[in-house]
Amino acid sequence: MQHPQAAQVLVDFVPTSEYFVGIDSDGCAMDAMDIKHLECFTPAYIKAWDLQPVSTLARETALFVNLGSVTRGLNRWLALKQLLDLLRDRVEVAERGVTIPEYPELTEFVNAPGYPLSDKGIAQYYEDHPSETIARAIRWGDDVNARIADMVHNAGPFVGVRESMQAMEEVGIDQMTVSATPVHALEYEWNAHGLAQFMKVIAGQEMGSKAEHVQYAAKGKYADDKIMLIGDAPGDRDAAAKVGCLYYPILPGEEKRSWNRFKTEALGRFLDGTFAGEYQQMLIDEFNAKLPDQVPWETISGNRTVTMPEVK
Repeated sequence: MQHPQAAQVLVDFVPTSEYFVGIDSDGCAMDAMDIKHLECFTPAYIKAWDLQPVSTLARETALFVNLGSVTRGLNRWLALKQLLDLLRDRVEVAERGVTIPEYPELTEFVNAPGYPLSDKGIAQYYEDHPSETIARAIRWGDDVNARIADMVHNAGPFVGVRESMQAMEEVGIDQMTVSATPVHALEYEWNAHGLAQFMKVIAGQEMGSKAEHVQYAAKGKYADDKIMLIGDAPGDRDAAAKVGCLYYPILPGEEKRSWNRFKTEALGRFLDGTFAGEYQQMLIDEFNAKLPDQVPWETISGNRTVTMPEVK
């Protein structure tokens, strides 16, 4: 399988246990997702994409896309397109006399094969296909990164995360960070809060998608029912399904309860082989019910259903 050069560490990873658990970062282990979207992404959307006349609607839509719906945790470039598409189809935006342009170049980038949905990927795309829309998207992405660097400090783990990681270490489980965040940010945050010590590898955006992280590091090296992904977003659930491993959901807004349940209940089931099937399905049903797939506002098209974009 072809893989990014940065992913070689995952391909070369040698298990030290029968069991593997991949753990997402923002919104799952680290309480950094809300602050990033409320204080960094959303103001940057409004500034970069001329959304000031509909800023209240833009904020509501952005938080629906990134935190409160089936697209929670979506890659930033796909989420940008999703936000603009939803605003364009929103009745209240049209009523304000605001027209959201189509931005076809953004659509072309997110669908273009061979260009990762990352800062480096869009920079390379701009070199090959220069346009003002892609230049603006890059400026927006740089602004988000600068806002995060300026704003997000000391956003540590949720209650129960450290105890769960210690419990897994005590029974010898191989643990790995599996995230779409850039590696340098993950290494800083996980070291700053003393979680990196529990991880065999910290895998981020540059090493591929979350499904690819699990594929490279664990698939074929452990039995499928001894590989688990812990996450807080539908994309994590889908990544686990794609590679055929187990999934444990951290419920948005109920992180403390979710981590406590993992440590006291789910971990034992994972180890004794009773996690898959009815128990996992109960957890996933509860998780799915928290993240709607319909917008709560009136649309121009009449279509209110939101679908998860396919990550290329």
